[in-house]
Amino acid sequence: MPKDLSIKSILIIGSGPIIIGQACEFDYSGSQAARSLREEGIKVILINSNPATIMTDPIMADKVYLLPLTVESIEQILKENQIDAVLPTMGGQTALNLCKEADELGIWTEYNVRLVGVDIKAINKAEDRELFRQYMIELGIPVAPAKTANSFLEGKEFAQEIGFPLVIRPSFTLGGTGGGFVHSKDELDAALNRGLTASPIHEVLVEKAVLGWKEYELELLRDANDNVTIICTVENLDPMGVHTGDSITVAPAMTLSDTAFQLMRNAALRMMRGLGNFAGGCNVQFALNPETEEIIAIEINPRVSRSSALASKATGYPIAKIAAKLAIGYNLDELKNQITKTTSAFFEPTLDYVIVKIPRWNFDKFKGADDTLGLQMKSVGEVMAIGRTFTEAIQKACQSLENEAIGLGYYGKSLMKSEEILESLKYPKWDRIFRIKDALMAGVSVSTIHKLTLIDKWFLYQVQQIVDMEKQLLQHENVNQISKEEMMKAKQMGFSDLQLAKFIGNKCTDDEVYEYRKAMGITRVYKMVDTCAAEFESKTNYFYSTFG
Repeated sequence: MPKDLSIKSILIIGSGPIIIGQACEFDYSGSQAARSLREEGIKVILINSNPATIMTDPIMADKVYLLPLTVESIEQILKENQIDAVLPTMGGQTALNLCKEADELGIWTEYNVRLVGVDIKAINKAEDRELFRQYMIELGIPVAPAKTANSFLEGKEFAQEIGFPLVIRPSFTLGGTGGGFVHSKDELDAALNRGLTASPIHEVLVEKAVLGWKEYELELLRDANDNVTIICTVENLDPMGVHTGDSITVAPAMTLSDTAFQLMRNAALRMMRGLGNFAGGCNVQFALNPETEEIIAIEINPRVSRSSALASKATGYPIAKIAAKLAIGYNLDELKNQITKTTSAFFEPTLDYVIVKIPRWNFDKFKGADDTLGLQMKSVGEVMAIGRTFTEAIQKACQSLENEAIGLGYYGKSLMKSEEILESLKYPKWDRIFRIKDALMAGVSVSTIHKLTLIDKWFLYQVQQIVDMEKQLLQHENVNQISKEEMMKAKQMGFSDLQLAKFIGNKCTDDEVYEYRKAMGITRVYKMVDTCAAEFESKTNYFYSTFG
């Protein structure tokens, strides 16, 4: 079905102030969507209360309103403009909640405005915890044992029925706001009160916690013909118990068996197709029991998200841009693949590289803040790195954190004793990946670290490879003793010239390492992010550096 010609103008709702859990990723998506719609000759009106965004730049839309994100502001815009449709999926949870509020007051009906990219039924099913649970049961998709509570006493009663540990999940909040884990009766009262207060409808889901299970996220797009494509599968390095926004994430999934992937894939397709009658994007989160490969659905978000922005950059597939075009009637097979310019957008990217995202925290600016990671998101940003291997990508990501780390290590700064390191690994904190490396350097076994962290052994063995290489390089007294084979292997594992100089002590600088490897003919090469593993010629100009 081609573009819906009845849509001449669209209102895009932004996400408002940049807050923890809802950051500039929505600015990225909103800007992409505005450009995509204007390419189709559609007039774009945009509302966002935050002037410090690219999407509120006057060149991004035909009309920009810097107004509070309230129903009154929406009504003012609808009075002043002839608007045919509203697209709320580019503005995070704020836009979805505002859209729902306007619908309940009859605003969209009164001004004859259509909802595109999502529908109210989908918002309710995805964000109301009890409706989501019932919806999963109808589809035959397993969920954790849980009950919805609308009062403190109800919550206490359900908690006693289900048993500890529990997770409290408020309805209609973002970034785990108001949520938390409850390990004992002593913690229950405060957790319930916090969750009920955070939820705009005073509702929480009291759910059995599946702590230690593995967590995965799938990014999907669907068109009006019910064609669905899965753009990316992201694996959390940290197990369940750490909010996905605070977890190190990896794409493509590294430790997922084909059987489990097909189970997740089929479940995600059923979830999206049954969610509502709309065309656009969504992401689905699953937990997987590492012992049995049993999966349960955690949540579905019928909008682009922080993960969508990451998946777009990771795969080269412009999710927000395509989602906006699907919202105005196009089908996936009618749209051009933005990378090859010859094939259609109805394909699933194939990656011949590894993406690692590491969150960034700013606990130094929040004195007294608890730096233990849990259900409530605490990161204020993230870095993303691309490499040919996991070891290269994670070391490159660590080099980008701006926290004095030089690759996967704080050389000369990790002064903890072995027993202190092991104690620190029991609790997920922002520096856990560095502590894992310290533990392995101190000779702690992968099995011991796995028991303490429940991080999949595959990731721990990858860090062990970095440690083994580092120990080998530490034996050299000067840079000239590093063989060509060692140098190439080290560079392919993501070691920077500065790291290598640190191993050799004060006898050498990173410039000397650079000149030495350059003389050997070991220099950077640049590979393309082409979304289809070189199967088709690509027109993109998006590259990453590596050694090979």
